[in-house]
Amino acid sequence: MPTVDLKVLQDDVARLRDFHQRLRHELAKVIVGQQDIIDQVLVSLLADGHCLLLGVPGLAKTLLVRCLAEAMDLIFKRIQFTPDLMPSDITGAEILDEELGSGHRSLRFVKGPVFTNLLLADEINRTPPKTQAALLEAMQERHVTCSGERFELPRPFFVLATQNPIEQEGTYPLPEAQLDRFMFLLRMTYTSRAEEIQILRQTTVNRAVAIAKVTTGPEIVALQHTVRDIPVSDHVLAYCTDLARHSRPEEPAASEFVKRNLNYGAGPRAGQFLVLAAKAWAGLDGRLNVCCDDVRRNAHAVFRHRVSCNFHAASEGIDVDRVIDHLLKTVPEPDAQ
Repeated sequence: MPTVDLKVLQDDVARLRDFHQRLRHELAKVIVGQQDIIDQVLVSLLADGHCLLLGVPGLAKTLLVRCLAEAMDLIFKRIQFTPDLMPSDITGAEILDEELGSGHRSLRFVKGPVFTNLLLADEINRTPPKTQAALLEAMQERHVTCSGERFELPRPFFVLATQNPIEQEGTYPLPEAQLDRFMFLLRMTYTSRAEEIQILRQTTVNRAVAIAKVTTGPEIVALQHTVRDIPVSDHVLAYCTDLARHSRPEEPAASEFVKRNLNYGAGPRAGQFLVLAAKAWAGLDGRLNVCCDDVRRNAHAVFRHRVSCNFHAASEGIDVDRVIDHLLKTVPEPDAQ
């Protein structure tokens, strides 16, 4: 393990907490409520992950990403996924250029909208798997390959994909390999009555709001490095491992509840994302100590799309969140060494 100067790291974490507070202040000028969603999207961004967001239309998903990009001085692009969308509409394509006079022809790669910092993949399940897969390499490797040539994506690179949980006609379920590339699956719900009144008050008048820039792209990359430098004790690592392993029906240590209600459980990537999410949350709170509470705070968002309930669970009205609640109640914290 590389050694980290704890004094320098403490200063970096203090800057991380200050950034979080200033960003909250700026977003509050435009976004009413949804504070938990904002914090978890930010945790995912700082952990260098991606988010899949479930929510009905009109809950300010696009506005949230646009405001994040504006406050962090990042490039923002949006792709509306439709059944006729092609992979080249996402990644880009080669075009044939011809020089005037000489008639010389050459191929030139024209970059698609995936070459950005913040990408909103709107209604990602409305396009066939072939087009969905165009994002796989970009999300995992942070580059795009065309005709054997690799094109690096700008950093930071963050995908926030949305799905409408109500309307299922004309949609294509995301493959498990695609789902596993998302760090979080977040469920965006309606705001409270008071918050909804405030939304109406703010959006039905002539009102110009200027969002101040609180950071830049290179500073975000530096904050991502800070998150990874935050130390984690062995007992927290063991707790993340145990949560993932106990979600697998074939695991001998799994409970009868899990074996009875799940088709399959979470893979090793779930543990990795639990650790990174816990680190990011501790950093946003200004702490160098990562605790199991930080893990539990992010467990639903990490596991929700990585475990699959079977027919028995459906017949009993047991959903994924209830299974995760069971894991958090029954998997004990390992003893601290």
